[in-house]
Amino acid sequence: MQVELSTQSALLSADGSLAQVGWARQPLLDCNLEKAAFYPPVLRFLQPLRIKRWDYYALFTPLRFFSATIADLGYAANIFVYTLDFKNHELHEESLIVPSPAVRLPRNSTGGASLYQGKNLRIEMNVESQKRCLAVDWPAFNQGSGVRAEVTFHCPDGHESMNIVIPIGEKRFYYNRKINCMPAEGSLRYGAENQELSPRSSIGSLDWGRGVWDYHSFWNWASASSFLPDGRSIGLNLGSGFGDLSRAGENAVIIDGRMHKLDTVRFEYDNADYMSPWHFTDSDRRLELRFTPFKERIAKSNLLVINSEVHQMFGHYDGWVVSDYGETIPIQGLIGCAEEHRARW
Repeated sequence: MQVELSTQSALLSADGSLAQVGWARQPLLDCNLEKAAFYPPVLRFLQPLRIKRWDYYALFTPLRFFSATIADLGYAANIFVYTLDFKNHELHEESLIVPSPAVRLPRNSTGGASLYQGKNLRIEMNVESQKRCLAVDWPAFNQGSGVRAEVTFHCPDGHESMNIVIPIGEKRFYYNRKINCMPAEGSLRYGAENQELSPRSSIGSLDWGRGVWDYHSFWNWASASSFLPDGRSIGLNLGSGFGDLSRAGENAVIIDGRMHKLDTVRFEYDNADYMSPWHFTDSDRRLELRFTPFKERIAKSNLLVINSEVHQMFGHYDGWVVSDYGETIPIQGLIGCAEEHRARW
């Protein structure tokens, strides 16, 4: 049973338990992480080390994929930027590990600024009325080729997003907002290549996460944001593998800014050969997709108490989805991502 939330409240009650569990089309919960209480009082001072927070922006242009993240993992903060050329499949990624106090992340996804500023890198993410602004300036990226982004993602008030809050075990939890299909404009310069972005051909997404996971965690995630031949925007957000999903999952198709909620989605893939085709089907026969990868991104971290391995595949989705209104929408050559993530954190 999928529980749709409609009432605003705090995320956590006074005793640290979740005030509500379910999914919503808009962010309804105040992320009062200061009320977290998953350790006994004598160990409460250790809690900040276990709370995870991140803001992850992704941009799809006609020429490339670009992504920037500020993440506070409790023990340390992780900053990373990567970009993929769709024509020659050249992928370049760089990251920094910095002390947690070096980054700023807002309380909620609806306002405020995320910021990291170091000697050779500045990343800033701002929410301004009906738009979200991403600025990245990293002159030393890729041995001095440099990357600079000034991107505005348009997100009108009525634009729906996937918001879920679920328990993980008895005292841990995950609160997440994913916004797909935000038309993007601005500029993206990478080396000698300079793109002027048009909202008719460039589009982006946000993955905003806050919570406390089990130390050993696993999940799958699939995402895409693009345009249909008729000009409508189309997005996918599919996930599984962590927490108690009995009352809420994050599976949805996004059409012109409207969430079309799905129940359980099955990920079928070969983790001995991630480049082989993946298949996605749902429990209500509203989605059937074949995902054919063309590039594998492997990201590994090993920082003593933090250890993670991500296999993020870039590829094409083909198949069909059915909207809430019964419209069957064919999907052909939709560029997107699908991943497996294992972590000890």
